Amino acid sequence: MEEIIKAVMQQTGLSNEIAKQAVAVVLSQIKTQLPKPIADQLDALLGGTGAGDSADVMGTVMKGLGGMFGGGK
Repeated sequence: MEEIIKAVMQQTGLSNEIAKQAVAVVLSQIKTQLPKPIADQLDALLGGTGAGDSADVMGTVMKGLGGMFGGGK
């Protein structure tokens, strides 16, 4: 998650603390739209708990996000 925060800081000029808050708000909103198992995997991936291979987890998350926007299966 630190990489995401750093990217937000670099692209927006926000401070570390504000970037953390912004990322937390966005992730919270995304997780409310995902099925619970996928939201849990996203938490595991971002929390660094090592729940599975990150590519597998991100593939599952992206599939869930695709459904959220009318794509995906």
